[in-house]
Amino acid sequence: MKVGGLFAGIGGIELGFKKAGFEIAWANEIDSRACSTYRANHSHTLIHKDLKDFEPTEVEKIDILTGGFPCQAFSVAGHRKGFKDERGNVFFEILKFIDAMNPKVVFLENVKNLASHDEGKTFERIKKELQDRHYHIKYQILNSAEFGNIPQNRERIYIVAFSDKGSADKFVFPKSIKRTKRIQDIIDPIADEIFYYHKSKLYPTLKEHITSRETVYQWRRKYVRENKSKLCPTLTANMGTGGHNVPLILDSKDIRKLTPRECARLQGYDDCFVLPNSLPNSALYKQIGNSVSIPVVEAIAKEIKKAIWSECVR
Repeated sequence: MKVGGLFAGIGGIELGFKKAGFEIAWANEIDSRACSTYRANHSHTLIHKDLKDFEPTEVEKIDILTGGFPCQAFSVAGHRKGFKDERGNVFFEILKFIDAMNPKVVFLENVKNLASHDEGKTFERIKKELQDRHYHIKYQILNSAEFGNIPQNRERIYIVAFSDKGSADKFVFPKSIKRTKRIQDIIDPIADEIFYYHKSKLYPTLKEHITSRETVYQWRRKYVRENKSKLCPTLTANMGTGGHNVPLILDSKDIRKLTPRECARLQGYDDCFVLPNSLPNSALYKQIGNSVSIPVVEAIAKEIKKAIWSECVR
């Protein structure tokens, strides 16, 4: 079965579905730098265009439509403006493709706050739009640490809509798994000099509080916060740009921030995934923070495959 992806970013959702055995037909992304990373890792068609200018007639029909549509409009960091935000309104562009292609499955991913935004009215609107198109909806909030075996505390809502009720009835979200990967398994023993803080004016404060090599810390503007769960906090698009969400660690040399490669590992990307040297680290941090936890998507995609296949062989 063929998959088409909207809001593809660097291709995390597509990679998850590919690992589950699906064929990726095409994808769409507006950000040119994200497209550079995408093309360095994927060979299928990528349409670099604003979704509002991208028409379904430009690509082949697919069986599964995916989209990690912009979360800023529904996140705390984005002040939860929802559909009043231009980024939230792009959800209706997804409907344009659903109407034209009638995919068997629609897979959507967003921040968990989508479910509670505007007292739940936003999510109800999304469900209604899909139900009006005769889709049967399943959704669940999953944490990457519990469902992806990666040491990142990342809660996201996953929405799976089926055109066939039988498939929807058979579909179940994956079960939680025991996490075996630790922060120490993700980070490198030493990194490039540019990632260290020993020349920063914050260094005395950081050195006083960052004492363990088994967890990740955050600089919260005026103080250091230790993540006692021994999980990395949610990776965000603004990390690495001087913001208060920069993840910090103590390695065998000194105090530093996570590298883009380490952040990619915390999303489940293999080291063979290319992070273009032509792009600044700030762009790579943004791309990875905007991406998805691949093992979670792969696990859901496998369950989708089971549900669809059971209907095909009836």
